[in-house]
Amino acid sequence: MLGGGAADGTGCELAGRDAAMDGALGALYGGGDAGKKDRSRDRSAGLGASAPSVSRWLGDIRKYFPSSVVQVMQRDAIERLGLSALLLEPEMLEAVEADVHLVGTLLSLNKAMPETTKETARAVVRKVVEDLEKRLATRTRATLTGALDRSARVNRPRHHDIDWNRTIAVNLKNYLPEYRTIVPERLVGYGRASQSVKKEVILCIDQSGSMAASVVYASVFGAVLGSMRSLNTRLVVFDTNVVDLTDQLDDPVDVLFGTQLGGGTDINRALAYCQSQITRPADTIVVLISDLYEGGIRNEMLKRVAAMKASGVQFVTLLALSDEGTPAYDREHAAALSALDAPAFACTPDLFPEVMAAAIEKRPLPIPDTSNRT
Repeated sequence: MLGGGAADGTGCELAGRDAAMDGALGALYGGGDAGKKDRSRDRSAGLGASAPSVSRWLGDIRKYFPSSVVQVMQRDAIERLGLSALLLEPEMLEAVEADVHLVGTLLSLNKAMPETTKETARAVVRKVVEDLEKRLATRTRATLTGALDRSARVNRPRHHDIDWNRTIAVNLKNYLPEYRTIVPERLVGYGRASQSVKKEVILCIDQSGSMAASVVYASVFGAVLGSMRSLNTRLVVFDTNVVDLTDQLDDPVDVLFGTQLGGGTDINRALAYCQSQITRPADTIVVLISDLYEGGIRNEMLKRVAAMKASGVQFVTLLALSDEGTPAYDREHAAALSALDAPAFACTPDLFPEVMAAAIEKRPLPIPDTSNRT
């Protein structure tokens, strides 16, 4: 990377917008060789020194780079230069490009956040949550409504409830070529629309620090599922303690600020609570979202999963619910769950509706192929 003020041996000096872009990059990432280390350290120190300098830098990168790049640079600045403390200042939050990772950082700082900052922080979080809901809600409701209807099929449907595609498929053996018709000995139909609850869903979310993005997405999906009358949705978060946030499901921002990122992990304790809430096992789906680094009693955890599966519960294990791919996770625990027919896999937000639809219909889960990933 060039330094901007000098040719740096290239015979070509940067000027104007190019120099400003290089300066913004250099303030965060420094130089690329030993000859520029002193200048890079000076610029990095300047970036981390005060809120005004960081605010100016945030303004620069938003001016010169697209939003996706800005979000990556902000994330790097928080991690590389230790700027988390500055996010406790309202002026800083107003200047930041909001994304899921920033929300995770704010949630981890929640307990240390001064009252003067909390209102601004909630506004930032709400903007991200509303954007996610716009992206995810419509497709999720449509996918799950179809799955719920299909799961309620009946074999003696009324005319308006006949699923003609399935009816034809199961009666192909009754085709009469001379009449060019199929004799529908068996009718397959959808159950009539009902306002009654068809499925119970329990989202059990690990709120350890590494699961920040998953907590954000799970809270949004929890609100979407909670808005569907055919689903009775419960949202439980845990570290070494278990907190039921179901009564806050109508506002995912309240859910997020009810979490406490960080701390240990006791999956067994969380599953014990979830198990105690199950009243209709055959109609219940438990979704455990965790990297499976268990700090509780491993064997008890596995026994609980086995017991739930044996009772008819659909058990789904997600190592992550985010766009980041497969995270670090406990492979021994993942293998043990897989042996119980509860395979653990990472899931993107776009895939989550299909995963839930498969669980509702009790068909194989659409597990992503990760064989080509490192």
